[in-house]
Amino acid sequence: MCGICGEIVFGTDLASSTRVDAMAQAMAARGPDGMGVTMRGRVAFGHRRLKIIDSSDRGAQPMTDVEAGLSLVFNGCIYNYQELRADLSAKGHRFFSTSDTEVILRAWAEWGKDCFSKFHGMFAVAIHEHDSGRVHLARDRFGIKPLYLNEAGGRLGFASSLPALLAGGGIDRDIDPVALHHYMSWHAVVPAPRTILKGVRKLPAATIRTYEVDGSFKDQTYWTPSFERSAEDLARSADDWRDMVLEGLRTAVRRRIVADVPVGVLLSGGVDSSLIVGLLAEEGQKDLATFSIGFEEAHGEKGDEFQYSDLIAEHYGTNHHKIFIPHSELQDNLPGAIKAMSEPMVSYDNIGFYLLSREVSKHIKVVQSGQGADEVFAGYHWYPELNGSNQPVMDYRAAFFDRSQAQMAEAISSDYMCDRDESLAFVEAHFAGARAEDPVDKALHLDTNVMLVDDPVKRVDNHSMAWGLEARVPFLDHELVELAGRIPAQHKLAQGGKGVLKEAARLVVPSAVIDRPKGYFPVPALKYIQGDYLTLVRDTLTNDAARNRGLFNQAYLNKLFANPTDYITKLRGSELWHVALLEMWLQGQEV
Repeated sequence: MCGICGEIVFGTDLASSTRVDAMAQAMAARGPDGMGVTMRGRVAFGHRRLKIIDSSDRGAQPMTDVEAGLSLVFNGCIYNYQELRADLSAKGHRFFSTSDTEVILRAWAEWGKDCFSKFHGMFAVAIHEHDSGRVHLARDRFGIKPLYLNEAGGRLGFASSLPALLAGGGIDRDIDPVALHHYMSWHAVVPAPRTILKGVRKLPAATIRTYEVDGSFKDQTYWTPSFERSAEDLARSADDWRDMVLEGLRTAVRRRIVADVPVGVLLSGGVDSSLIVGLLAEEGQKDLATFSIGFEEAHGEKGDEFQYSDLIAEHYGTNHHKIFIPHSELQDNLPGAIKAMSEPMVSYDNIGFYLLSREVSKHIKVVQSGQGADEVFAGYHWYPELNGSNQPVMDYRAAFFDRSQAQMAEAISSDYMCDRDESLAFVEAHFAGARAEDPVDKALHLDTNVMLVDDPVKRVDNHSMAWGLEARVPFLDHELVELAGRIPAQHKLAQGGKGVLKEAARLVVPSAVIDRPKGYFPVPALKYIQGDYLTLVRDTLTNDAARNRGLFNQAYLNKLFANPTDYITKLRGSELWHVALLEMWLQGQEV
């Protein structure tokens, strides 16, 4: 796990190692264990290193194979690198390191673009072919590892974080109105290739992009999830699916143990993280480090779920760390958490993951986390509402969208308002193109491959890496997701959602964490904005920077200031926090 960056010049000029160095310096937190910048004519690569596999200097990046004529920078982890290394060795490849980075280099030399389909893992990669001058960028199947892009003035810059890209300079920082529409519709999700800034784009997940010397490029999508089912799939019993899911998850968790350092677990006390702990215990993990976080209550709402995380920690005898954050510490750390975001993200989980990662990084470098289970196994409340729907797009909008087009016009100033409902159009196109017939499957396809990528997955990456912590997500093992896609919707919708996963969990963890009411990462102070928090957001939305930008209509803001607790979205988010967070992020990035 690391941070990568680089510059590609389309023409005869040399790349700027100074710009690449600035980007690498801006990602120091992602890779506190080392830094490297190399330039080869019109291509320069930079890297920040977090030592997880092969901590020797032989695993340092940028990595070059002069004989093969290849240079590479890589962020992430290839969990099956040892098996691939054995295959490549049998084909005559010789290795100078024990790193997964070098396996990517040799795999590209042997298989070219086909290598990415062989990887089990999370990754963002840039590969320079010295002879042809081509540069290939690739991202893992779920976009777990980020890759931001800026093309301007005959050059392309790329980086693992948007702030690092900004540090390289020369970027259009104007607001993208379509991205703003998505942000306001989907609690901050902005799907690739857009970001909130016009001058920054991101490579879509499961994509290989090849740049020619003249700047032209082609994209190849190397993986697409399917919800197609065979007759055998349709005939399977619920017990059969339960057993297959449990075995698939066992494999996913086992894959993510690979490391030259200890691996812990972020334990919320929900079924997903509890199941990971249980499966690691089955694998014989001793003194497993687990970590939970809680906050002070507000507006009568409790701010922790320690009763459930304590239960799991005691059941498995883990080395448990329980972190409680008072209001004062929460507020003091908000600016740091917001600045650590590559894009503005409104979920209350953000400050939780930021502070949790801070504490976890004092003990270990790698954790497993339960993100993705709700999107993969239908754990959210809107999936049952789509079961048998004759109007899946409209029913999805009714359950999931934060605002109607009329409410959008009330909130956003006319300078930034889109002429049509861009977010509804996006969902219509995605539902039409999904390899799925069932309305529930259409929503799962969208949520797993768009909403998940640019919200929970990004949240975990940004805030874990802000403290040099690598977070791995076994529920996004692509083979497990492919298996889940084959399961008929009724098995996933059972028991109020995630039925098949809950049944698998019953074979591993105590029922008390399975049959509990569905929880989430509670941070009540940011949902019910009062006192000092209300002063903070009012000041942010009325200062000179906000007034000069003019994103939001003043009448709308005044309504929120007057009664912030009255305006809670369908997904339990604060409308006021939603708009304030965007301004906080923009001002924090000096946009």
